[in-house]
Amino acid sequence: MARAKSFRLQFLESLSALIISAFGLVAALAWNETIKQAVAAIFGSEDDLFGLFVYALLVTILAVAATMIITWASNRAKASIEERE
Repeated sequence: MARAKSFRLQFLESLSALIISAFGLVAALAWNETIKQAVAAIFGSEDDLFGLFVYALLVTILAVAATMIITWASNRAKASIEERE
């Protein structure tokens, strides 16, 4: 019985992670287009090498910052949960 419950719990966690990832991908694609349009508006053409470089740099900085914030929040939540247990 405990094994079936563990499987169901793991299945639900995996399914929810997959769904969240799918929404994350959709949001990332929307931001991708938004940033491309912004760079194109500022630097002229989105095919311009300098504009593409700025775009790649902005996306990299945003990805690193988001990763750091998410990791910090996750570690803080884990510590809080471990503290309660």
